[in-house]
Amino acid sequence: MTEELLRLTDLKKSYDGKKLALKGIDLAIKAGEFIVVIGPSGAGKSTLIRTINQLVRPTSGTVHFDGCELTALKGRALRKKRGDIGMIFQHYNLIGRTNVIKNVLHGRLSRMPFYKSLLGLYPEIERTQAVKLLKTVGLQDQIYQRADALSGGQMQRVGICRALMQEPKLILADEPIASLDPKSADIVMDQLKAITARRQITCIVNLHQVDYAKKYATRILGVKDGQIVFDGPPAELTPQMTAVIYAGKEEQMTLSPENTVPAAPTVETPPAAPAGTPLPTSAVNTDTPASLPVNPAEKTQGGLAYDN
Repeated sequence: MTEELLRLTDLKKSYDGKKLALKGIDLAIKAGEFIVVIGPSGAGKSTLIRTINQLVRPTSGTVHFDGCELTALKGRALRKKRGDIGMIFQHYNLIGRTNVIKNVLHGRLSRMPFYKSLLGLYPEIERTQAVKLLKTVGLQDQIYQRADALSGGQMQRVGICRALMQEPKLILADEPIASLDPKSADIVMDQLKAITARRQITCIVNLHQVDYAKKYATRILGVKDGQIVFDGPPAELTPQMTAVIYAGKEEQMTLSPENTVPAAPTVETPPAAPAGTPLPTSAVNTDTPASLPVNPAEKTQGGLAYDN
């Protein structure tokens, strides 16, 4: 039986003391799962993922990770345990003026003495490990380039390598492909799935793209209004269930053609005309079927993910 790695119990979060962004989340995650969280903007996806590593402290409830209650930890004890949780950000969170290999090596900071981290005194074995990771994701030619000289997809791959340098048991990825073109998004998701599977690292990813969720996830969580309204394998995420998750929001979903449910034609009934008055043909308007709109990848740039 696969070991349970993470458990959230009655997790609630309010930013203003009134409205709840999370409404009593209960969730258990086993080691080795690749989970994708979907849902409209404002549903609580980012809050959920950030309460796991305590970048956002919950208002109430508990987070148990790897046999330890994270919500009971503070200061140095929390920072130490957080070293077992890698984080990949939507906006990369790299130091642009620093070269690629040093950005990757920053993943070791939580496991180094303070004076060594301050001086950047990384052992040769860790430098070798960083180079191997960069070669794995196809960035062997960019090792000594400045991070801000890379494309978005390349920067995100550096972010993956930095998270892996922590040697984590869990990786959290908050909208890692939202700012990427489709080709770069495919590369990033392919490599993230392959590397975490090979290393048996549990991974939780927030995505807007329903197609990507169904392609890569072993389990999908649908979040709506701060609650989990769907929890199951990709095969059980029907178009009807997807519509329920996104219903009532102006959010546009990214769906494949086979998952797009067309709306039925509408007929407008004209007002009653006086008896004997011929009805104009323009009074009846039959609209063509409409499908759910497709949401292109977000094109935002810059800013730290902590600001979201």
